[in-house]
Amino acid sequence: MAQNGGGDENKASNEGSGGGGGGGGGNGKNGGGGAGGGNGKNAGGRGGGGGNGKNVGGGGGGGGNGKNAGGGGGGGNEKDGGGGSKNAGGGSKVEEVKPAAQPVKEQLPGIQYCINSPPPWRQAVVLGFQHYILTLGITVLIPTIIVPQMGGGDVEKTKVIQNLLFVSGLSTFLQSLFGTRLPIVVVGSYSYIIPIISIIQARRYNSYTDPYERFTMTMRGIQGALIISSSFQMAIGFFGFWRNAVRFLSPLSVVPYVTFTGLGLYQLGFPMYLHRYIKTVKPIHDRFAVLFTVAITWLFAQLLTSSTAYNHKSESTQRSCRTDRAGLLSSAKWVYFPFPFQWGSPTFNVAEAFAMIAASLVSLFEYTGTSYAAARYGSATPVPPSIISRGAGWVGVGAFLSGMFGCVTGTTASVENAGLLALTKVGSRRVIQISAGFMIFFSIFGKFGALFATVPFPIIAALYCVLFGYVSSAGLGFLQFCNLNSFRTKFVLGFSFFLGISVPQYFSQYFHVKHEQGSPRWLFDIISVILMSHITVAALVALILDLTLSREDEATKNDTSLKWWEKFSLYSSDIRNDEFYSLPCRLNELFPAL
Repeated sequence: MAQNGGGDENKASNEGSGGGGGGGGGNGKNGGGGAGGGNGKNAGGRGGGGGNGKNVGGGGGGGGNGKNAGGGGGGGNEKDGGGGSKNAGGGSKVEEVKPAAQPVKEQLPGIQYCINSPPPWRQAVVLGFQHYILTLGITVLIPTIIVPQMGGGDVEKTKVIQNLLFVSGLSTFLQSLFGTRLPIVVVGSYSYIIPIISIIQARRYNSYTDPYERFTMTMRGIQGALIISSSFQMAIGFFGFWRNAVRFLSPLSVVPYVTFTGLGLYQLGFPMYLHRYIKTVKPIHDRFAVLFTVAITWLFAQLLTSSTAYNHKSESTQRSCRTDRAGLLSSAKWVYFPFPFQWGSPTFNVAEAFAMIAASLVSLFEYTGTSYAAARYGSATPVPPSIISRGAGWVGVGAFLSGMFGCVTGTTASVENAGLLALTKVGSRRVIQISAGFMIFFSIFGKFGALFATVPFPIIAALYCVLFGYVSSAGLGFLQFCNLNSFRTKFVLGFSFFLGISVPQYFSQYFHVKHEQGSPRWLFDIISVILMSHITVAALVALILDLTLSREDEATKNDTSLKWWEKFSLYSSDIRNDEFYSLPCRLNELFPAL
């Protein structure tokens, strides 16, 4: 044997080192043994038998290397060290601390009441009223922006708000029964603002000098455009075109889609910051947080208004913060029954209809992203594409009702109410149906509804900071199904997130300047509506990249969990779908989902 001979597997060199062996032991100075003991000065043994020699420690799993080294579980490299530490005898190997791998959850745990498990009736009623309060933000904001530009006063604004509230309640109830059956609230959509303002500024209305007459004619033009665009929504929803488009999504492309459903509305979120100081073990303060915060801050705003604290402030501050500037309470009737075409028959313009169709497409993107978030926070399985398409058709029905009743905007799923599901941990369908009842009730009994509508918008906007964040985090939750160590995944996510922010920013700030010199208004509106939507840009970029970058490779399918995701692309592939999405009264037999 050589002087510094080692065993079969690991060869030792240099005086003072001990070898770890394979089958047989090495003999000689500094030689290390294998299964049998090593013979020589300072030799460390490994395996079943001990080493023989001066100052040799024999034993267990691995031998130590060094003078007077003892064997043990793991070998150390220190003097007198056995098992990895100085002067240690036969110690065990220190385990390396690694981050714990979190289990993947198809359904979100921790939800206290899922879609089919309603809370007790008292809690359900209060939670439903809480959802109703939250819908007032966008329901009051849109008519407040639009109606004065149309020539309408406080009376007309109040009627439009009541009509929109009535249609939202009716559409929410229809969506919960025959649409996706998810706990989502249908409200007016902010994406229709651009084409609606274009209709208001159309030259054909400049000849009307009487404000009410101008309001009436403008309203009829908006109604006509909404009716045409809603027919487009119903067609692509009920005929399955939207289903075929949604089937191309994967968990990777769903991440920016749902995330920007919340992030895309950031401009509505930070007029003020709201922080809850109440801490308790009981869930009551979390479950009814919106009612507590709105009531406290609303009372504080009322005290400031009554104490003339706002009297010397700017007009914009008074309009935003005072509780007596909305003009709703004085102009609302005690009882008002919304009815269709109360301002006359609608008028139609082809160019304006195309722009409104673009807005209706954007609202479907918003609705789809909100549906994924609501399914997550309702502890349901991912929504099958056929169910999303069915719900898209009923969103079109809601927009059609908006056109009939004169609501000045189309409909979509409420992002903030989806965030409230996460805040309360209650994703019950019954709660949403109760909130729909509140919307219809307060739209008819106008004085009571106007009282709650006087809540200053900064109070609601402060809640948006929390609720939009919850919806965004629902999108990030789909990252658990993706391989984040894949460079393809990193590129798709990073590029879609960046363009989802930067492209709408460009079209919001600079594109309208170029329009003044060039293209027709309707074409400008189509481009602006689509490319100013954060969710639409982010979702389209992510989808296109995910489809074109080697999606059919086996490794790519594993990185994006595409094989697992395919079972949710067909309704019949997962038996749990019947529990969450089946139609009532055995209507599935007449209208089966694909």
